[in-house]
Amino acid sequence: MSPKELCLITGGGSGIGRATAIKFASNNIKTIIVGRREEALLETIDLAGKYGDNITLFQCDISLDSEIKRLREDVEANFGSVSILINNAGASSQVRSIAHIPTDQWDNVLNVNLKSVYRICQEFLKDMLNKKSGTIITVSSMAALNPGLLGGSAYSAAKAAVTNLMGDINAEFSNMGIRATAIMPAEVDTPILDNRALIPDKDARLTMMQPEDLAEMIFTVASLDNRTTVETIVMKPTIKRDLSEDLKAAMNKTE
Repeated sequence: MSPKELCLITGGGSGIGRATAIKFASNNIKTIIVGRREEALLETIDLAGKYGDNITLFQCDISLDSEIKRLREDVEANFGSVSILINNAGASSQVRSIAHIPTDQWDNVLNVNLKSVYRICQEFLKDMLNKKSGTIITVSSMAALNPGLLGGSAYSAAKAAVTNLMGDINAEFSNMGIRATAIMPAEVDTPILDNRALIPDKDARLTMMQPEDLAEMIFTVASLDNRTTVETIVMKPTIKRDLSEDLKAAMNKTE
């Protein structure tokens, strides 16, 4: 991977996005992190230490179409072409069951996990297609393959859709130099778990993958020569933990 690459990561203020930004920056890749909370993005830059100079933040609400368009215009005007786009921002609902999830929670999950990815890809694909080169990596979820109460109905539906969206990009544009990857991890110890009905305790989190594990995989995929496309990747913890209490709590969460 050339230091001339420009990488953009959504959800760069915590979890997988933060770890990925630090990974890319520490390899001297100019990295743009996007998120709603400026203080969280600044913390990512601070945690990157001496590599923080390789990271630039853009405060942006990707659930808003006007903000996505502004993001693309500002990035291209000030930094040039994005060659690596990493869709990482995600949201889950507090109510998981299709029988009880309120419309506003359903809409928010679909908006952040699916609609925003479609719009960001659409905006940045324009320049990638002009240059006949680009890498798009989306953090999907194991919930796309194994839907249920753990991820929730809205989250599972959105992640399945966004996984297929990456496949569609490959089907349409692979002969134009564009490649897309959907990474489907099982449990990763990130702040999104705090939205569960039963928040995993310290012992449960010790069995999970860490954000740095995903960052390593994302960097590896992006580092491959453009002649190679990795369409999907499934990642899961080596040790399988008992999820019965988690599922019971999710089933009983009705509001």
